[in-house]
Amino acid sequence: MTTKIPIRLTFCLLFLSVFIYTSCKRTEKDKAIPTSKVTSSDFKAMVVSAREEVSEIGVDIMKKGGNAFDAMIATEMALAVAYPFAGNLGGGGFMVYRLNDGTVGSLDYREKAPLAAHKDMYLDSLGEPIAGKSREGALAVGVPGTVAGIFEVHKKFGTLPIAEILEPVIQLAKKGVVITTKQQARLARFQEDFIRINKDTILFAKQYQIGDTLKNSLLAKTLQRIAQHGKDEFYTGTTAKKLVSYLNQRGGIITLQDLAEYEAVWRDPVQFSYKDLDIISMGPPSSGGVTLGQIMKMIEPYPFNKSEAYDLKTLQVIIEAERRAYADRNHYLGDPDFVTIPIDTLLNGNYLKKRMKNFSFSAATSSSEISKGTITGYESDETTHYSIVDALGNAVSVTTTLNGAYGSKLYASELGFFLNNEMDDFSAKPGSPNMFGLTGSVANEIAPGKRMLSSMTPTIVTKDDKLWMVVGTPGGSTIITSVLQTILNVYEYNMTMQEAVTRPRFHHQWLPDKVVFEPNGFSKKLLDSLASKGYSIDQSDNRIIGKVDAILVDKNGFLKGGADPRGDDTVVGF
Repeated sequence: MTTKIPIRLTFCLLFLSVFIYTSCKRTEKDKAIPTSKVTSSDFKAMVVSAREEVSEIGVDIMKKGGNAFDAMIATEMALAVAYPFAGNLGGGGFMVYRLNDGTVGSLDYREKAPLAAHKDMYLDSLGEPIAGKSREGALAVGVPGTVAGIFEVHKKFGTLPIAEILEPVIQLAKKGVVITTKQQARLARFQEDFIRINKDTILFAKQYQIGDTLKNSLLAKTLQRIAQHGKDEFYTGTTAKKLVSYLNQRGGIITLQDLAEYEAVWRDPVQFSYKDLDIISMGPPSSGGVTLGQIMKMIEPYPFNKSEAYDLKTLQVIIEAERRAYADRNHYLGDPDFVTIPIDTLLNGNYLKKRMKNFSFSAATSSSEISKGTITGYESDETTHYSIVDALGNAVSVTTTLNGAYGSKLYASELGFFLNNEMDDFSAKPGSPNMFGLTGSVANEIAPGKRMLSSMTPTIVTKDDKLWMVVGTPGGSTIITSVLQTILNVYEYNMTMQEAVTRPRFHHQWLPDKVVFEPNGFSKKLLDSLASKGYSIDQSDNRIIGKVDAILVDKNGFLKGGADPRGDDTVVGF
């Protein structure tokens, strides 16, 4: 669709309330995730993101008359300032949207392999992957797509001038962001990596204390140039030239041609039903929508024990569906501009019924016995997500990333931002795992100009043809299963949005053949019962699965936010 959202939003300010959900500091002898707070105010517009400052900027844009897409642009850029762990100018992402008239769509601004990339670029003379080569430094960087993404959104749906949208973000970079407890811990954890990889001390390698203010004046200048000169500033202008020079001096292969030729792509989202829900999610090169759809369609025929959330049999069904869906993901999915993907078959009910045929409640199915399904004819722990709904009912679900924590750890000091390490999301060698333990096939091998496969799953759910939920999360390979469980928590177990987001989660991804549980969130009796049936249980200390940010529309049309207490995530609405 090319129709713009009509006129600026105009509506009376009801009231502004801010809800901050933070968890107690986790230790090696951690307690379960704390009991959630429940959003009860009657919001009509809302932003849920990784930082309070970011959510406030997004909401302020809507208060000025901007729509959900204007708020998306501001939120995306504000995350680069306040949450550089994953927020970015040097990365990419995906957006799924639904207009208030029911029109849906999605935008792919995923990074791409440079034109000089090739399928063996991370292999040694024996054809084996070289440890770290696809994860650290300039050679790990894919061509960034975020700036192209926001300008594509603005071109199609924006109502406010881009300079007006970016102004509060620029001021935030100048004024600075207060270092939180969690942020201080992250910076300290990666301080040695910053210095080692950048060969020098950078802004983020300083020893920050909780409560310190981190100002990024050079990022503010970069954003000012982008506000003045538009997308071309990043892809052909001064910023582009500085970026290419910086990367080439450090052994990178991205050229000015790579930047100049980059384009974000509007794609059809993946759509499927689950009982009386209709789900709209991201399609390839994200694996999120297809894999989520496979899991939900495989578990749909099995009854849920409504009196006990995630009892033994329910856990078994979900784990086994996840096992089979991830096996398909790793074989069939890749960039649709380079490979043919049998999406219709992968989501076909008869095919999925056959996939579950060898499932039994009596014992676990070994992943060694599960391969891809037979078809005739034929993403990051350190990501971030935000959900937005405006007062007219337009909804945006966006997941954006640098891939690893602070991406490649390379920080372009003169420009003020980190660069991604998305090249690790390709299959450096088919069958060899990436940083998230995901294996891949030739469908996801490296090729010039190709987009790497992702697990990002920005999702919108409708019920009775009305907006019902906007949801997504970071978490690498656990993104898909975290989105799944959040939807199920509300739909099957009648949890509030905040309760659904807060509840402990579990994950299985085919290989490695183990079920990962957040610590102390599931009873010993339940885990012992699973183990007795042959499931390998991993309850590693301090393991966090996802940081879900979601919005639920209640029966009266009011918005209920869920901000994950595992981070500094915050609901802001009015």
